Amino acid sequence: MALPLMPKATAVWLVENTKLTFEQIADFCGMHSLEVQGIADGEVAVGIMGHNPIASGQITQAEIERCEQHENAKLTLSAETEKFITAKAKAKGGRYTPVARRQDKPDAVAWFLKFHPTIPDTQIIKLIGTTKNTINAVRTRSHWNSTNIKPKDPVLLGLCTQTRLDEAVTKFSKFEEQAS
Repeated sequence: MALPLMPKATAVWLVENTKLTFEQIADFCGMHSLEVQGIADGEVAVGIMGHNPIASGQITQAEIERCEQHENAKLTLSAETEKFITAKAKAKGGRYTPVARRQDKPDAVAWFLKFHPTIPDTQIIKLIGTTKNTINAVRTRSHWNSTNIKPKDPVLLGLCTQTRLDEAVTKFSKFEEQAS
């Protein structure tokens, strides 16, 4: 299933305006249910204005009502939105990281090296959008800013989602268990 166009803003709106479960909202928005719970508690997405997915044609009111009545039901995007997202996904290029977030990448690399050393460099590159040179520089402490690098969770830095991080940790912890 494709994701809504503005996942966090959509999740904020769904939390504030519907009776959907955290799991339903998380599944629809491509987030972790704990992130959605954090939105409901006011800890995550502070200051993000909710985006009404009904007004933008991503979903219908009838679909929301159907899912409110059945906890196990999953929200589905409208056919037009689905077509738009799949067409956009085909022309996917590199992810843009804002200038303000770029200095956080070495901190995220240090976090991976400290807490999940079994995750290969190629997976770290995919998760946070860094380079092999940066990973090696952080690992060997030859990075130009190595004195100021502190391990920080890449999810809290906004460089990857909790769902993608959990998938990678789960996948590569299995390889570690098999090797032992």
